[in-house]
Amino acid sequence: MHYFRNRLSWQAAGLLLAMIGGYCNAQSPITPDPAYVAAAESCLTEQALRGHIRFLADDLLEGRGPGSRGDELARAYIAAQFESLGLKPVLPNQAWMQPVPLVGVTAHVPATLAFQKAGKSLELKRHEDYVFAAGKPQTQIAVNDAEIVFVGYGIQAPEYQWDDFKGMDLRGKVLLVMNNDPADDPKLFEGKRRLYYGRWDYKYASAARQGAAGAIIIHTTPSAGYPFQVVQTSWSGEEFELAESAGPRVDMRGWLTDDASKRLVSLAGKDLDQLRAAAEKRDFQPVPLGLKLSLSMNCDVRKQQTANVLGLLPGSDPKLSEQAVVFMAHHDHLGLAKERNAAGDNIYNGAIDNASGTASLLAIARACASLPKRPARSILFAAVGAEEQGLLGSLYMAEHPPLPAGNLAAVVNIDGLNIIGPTRDVNVIGLGKSSMDELVDGIARWQDRVVTPDSFPDRGYYYRSDQFSLAKIGVPGVYLHSGINVIGKPEGWGKKQLEEWTETKYHQPSDEYDPNWDLRGAVQDLRLLYHVGLLAAARPELPRWNAGDEFEAARLAALKNLPK
Repeated sequence: MHYFRNRLSWQAAGLLLAMIGGYCNAQSPITPDPAYVAAAESCLTEQALRGHIRFLADDLLEGRGPGSRGDELARAYIAAQFESLGLKPVLPNQAWMQPVPLVGVTAHVPATLAFQKAGKSLELKRHEDYVFAAGKPQTQIAVNDAEIVFVGYGIQAPEYQWDDFKGMDLRGKVLLVMNNDPADDPKLFEGKRRLYYGRWDYKYASAARQGAAGAIIIHTTPSAGYPFQVVQTSWSGEEFELAESAGPRVDMRGWLTDDASKRLVSLAGKDLDQLRAAAEKRDFQPVPLGLKLSLSMNCDVRKQQTANVLGLLPGSDPKLSEQAVVFMAHHDHLGLAKERNAAGDNIYNGAIDNASGTASLLAIARACASLPKRPARSILFAAVGAEEQGLLGSLYMAEHPPLPAGNLAAVVNIDGLNIIGPTRDVNVIGLGKSSMDELVDGIARWQDRVVTPDSFPDRGYYYRSDQFSLAKIGVPGVYLHSGINVIGKPEGWGKKQLEEWTETKYHQPSDEYDPNWDLRGAVQDLRLLYHVGLLAAARPELPRWNAGDEFEAARLAALKNLPK
């Protein structure tokens, strides 16, 4: 399989790398400077990771929900660490924190929904069958006799000659939408690899552009990449959005289980599987179901605030130091549940997601600060907030960058660590998108490992973490998931462990610190990311998107708009 588009030959790469100076030699794989290796071995250790994770995931921080006391404690801890390492504030007034203004909305959703047609009726139950949320920050949300229309995937993609709406007037309707994007044809939507068209936030935005009153996504575990309990935990309680959010909005957003969706469509005299089969083709037409939805939700609306914590390590080159490589991780999680689970726990500690990534950020900052000579470019460390609410902190940072977007050379995002042991593979999310792949591959070879594409391409991970926010303003980056080829374990063991973690711990109170984690693989990955980031900061060429990539135009625009 060809991993890279327009990939340099390794002979050419070796000549290029020979020009970098100080960081590596001309051989391939890439061999880091011994001083950089020494800093990694001293600072990027299991002990360093465990110490930070243990604190950030402690019950005292109450799950680090946006704007909560635990969120403030986490941010204060990160800022203190940055200051102790000698990083510099990059924001006005020597501030460490970039405030991120939010609006929090808690919708009081009806306990049941009733539907009737042709003398038959159906009652659906909140939480068990559906999860709804307000689509707007209003104290009252009302949907009155809105017809439900099945719209397939709800996608408009001119580049694929695809339009699920076919010009139908959907104003005031409630759209029933399939998750994911078409996957049967490798020539459409990149086959099994999920694109942004398959993400839930695209679905709601697409419905809003049609003037719909609401949108309900049909949940299946394969199409979402996680069980319905993740929807139940992630979409219950207070939901946040940026206070300055604009643009069209649906009144209500919802999820429906596969079973409830089948029952609803059956009441309308249709077969959901037949409708889904029809939606796999370009000639699909929206299908009005002849059912109407009415509901009223009172909402508690309040202003809230979190912050991104930013610290800068200035580069050594007078000119290139105007640019920065960004190391990024989100510091937030889901906070407190209203009710305790069977084990008596209501704290979403978020140890892996993402105390582990924040711990990695702090460990890398220490390693970089200890270098005897800094790379040419500056390094920006960004602990961003409200990721679990829709990448809000990184989105705000992208909309209000501390440096011009064209001067953000690359981003290395860390969202979760490997806890299952050392792996032979380096699993790169979004492999093939940018020249950063060449650096990852070179350092992986030095580690005697092999780069592999996304192990779960159908889950759309590239669009589910914070590097996506910076990609939208043109910044290429690196984002890894845990490898699955675990040394000393049988084939398939690693993948099974990750799937079990998603099933039993992802967005659950059970995502807690465990002293029995095997963090040797985490240290492998962390050292790789550290070296890749430093290499991007040292080489004279800016990292680039591969020709034709979806974010290439944003990069060109950002460079064009740099101050003269």
